Amino acid sequence: MSPIRRILVAIKDPWRRSLPEVRKAAQLAHALGARVQLFHALADPLYIDAAEAAGVSLANLERTAHARVAKRLERLAGQIETAGIRAEPAVRWDFPAHEAVVRAARRFGADLIIAARHATPHHFPWLLRFTDFELLRLAPVPVLLVKTRRAYKHPAILAAVDPSHAYSKPLKLDREILSCASQIAEALRGSLHTVFAYDPMPVAGMDSGLALGETTEAIAAATEERARKLFGRVLNGVSVPESQRHFVPQHPIDAIEGAAAKIGSGIVVMGAISRSGLKRLVLGNTAERVFDDLHCDVLVVKPKRFASRVPLARRGPQLMTLPVIQPGY
Repeated sequence: MSPIRRILVAIKDPWRRSLPEVRKAAQLAHALGARVQLFHALADPLYIDAAEAAGVSLANLERTAHARVAKRLERLAGQIETAGIRAEPAVRWDFPAHEAVVRAARRFGADLIIAARHATPHHFPWLLRFTDFELLRLAPVPVLLVKTRRAYKHPAILAAVDPSHAYSKPLKLDREILSCASQIAEALRGSLHTVFAYDPMPVAGMDSGLALGETTEAIAAATEERARKLFGRVLNGVSVPESQRHFVPQHPIDAIEGAAAKIGSGIVVMGAISRSGLKRLVLGNTAERVFDDLHCDVLVVKPKRFASRVPLARRGPQLMTLPVIQPGY
């Protein structure tokens, strides 16, 4: 993975009292020598009828809202710059918010996007289109979802790899995950851990005559040996002590959560690919399914040459008219 030199922070509510995504972006920027852009998308609709009734032009409403948010972000950027970090504010009329963030990241040349996790559990996120969930799917650069207020203090960084490629990850994605995790761990003076979950008894290796006694044990032993070789191969050239290699015979969701809890992880780094349609709804995605339950931040990495489907052109303000209520309804 290329060095992280530009960090875009997606700020949903600039007036929120606590903005841990900004504080953690400042930490990372200071450690990495990176620039920061604080971005807010003005994605709420402007109601034409309401503006006309108030005798205010839409252009004036746009300018007023833009200036108000820009002033707030300038103040936040100024607070970061006192620590010697180069920071700049950016405000755009654009919608929906997740597409606006991706477009802003492209303009800025961001190597990393940082955003706060949506406050509620992600039930049916593909239908509700939560901004953080959509960023995981569509952003072409790594996305760090901030879940906790705790500052990073020599954090344990857990890289979740899948060298067996059992979950349809591209072959080189594990290297991207490890490279990103190593860069973060080194910058924050933390420790790098890895976790690999494997199925101890793959159904594909069994039939009705191979499920009892010593044969079952032999299958399990052979599966473990093969998995250990794959784990060692993907970690070849990566400096991770044996005690920080977590080799777990469980489903990835349980294994990642367990390893993260065991080491008190500050960030879990994992890979994701974008799926669409029925396949996506049926198969789901490990990254999307675990980050509700993890009690730490989650950094999601995409494969190289990931093609984002977000259009390049921004949409400007979202203009709407108030619904007309018919008499008798």
